[in-house]
Amino acid sequence: MELFAALESILFVASKPLSFTALAKATGRAYADVEESIQTLETKYNHDASGIHLFVVEDRVHMGTNPTYADVVDQFISYDIGGELTKAQLETLTIISYRGPITRPELEQIRGVNCAVILRNLLMRDVIIELEDEEKLLPVYQLSTQALAHLGITGQEQLPEYNELHQHAHIEETLSDI
Repeated sequence: MELFAALESILFVASKPLSFTALAKATGRAYADVEESIQTLETKYNHDASGIHLFVVEDRVHMGTNPTYADVVDQFISYDIGGELTKAQLETLTIISYRGPITRPELEQIRGVNCAVILRNLLMRDVIIELEDEEKLLPVYQLSTQALAHLGITGQEQLPEYNELHQHAHIEETLSDI
């Protein structure tokens, strides 16, 4: 396994800063190797001609956009989150509603497509929240209290046909492949 590529992949899908220790565990490599590779990746990304930067604070690293382009990114985000939810966003929100808390890989296994941008948009709209799960390296997603209030319910188990859909056999079979 190429450590640089593995770290890039993990940092790309992670929606939060990750510790070097967590990255070493995820890649099965030594802490020192991860630390050295992160320094190399910083050199690769952290320059004016790159739209991507690595942000390292102590032993935590996060991949994000180049601060130089913050105005352009803010303008895009304002445009992107306005208006009604798209069909893909509604589908993702429905899965999170009935299966949450759910990890991004589980969600992508069910939908069959990458959900990074959709999750980002749903988080920015405050209809879902991201929580830490002590058993998993990746965060889990579930409905926000704002979404529950908008639906007029106090818990996701109050959704129509929740029990039937939460444990649906086809979804259970799909997730068993992960």
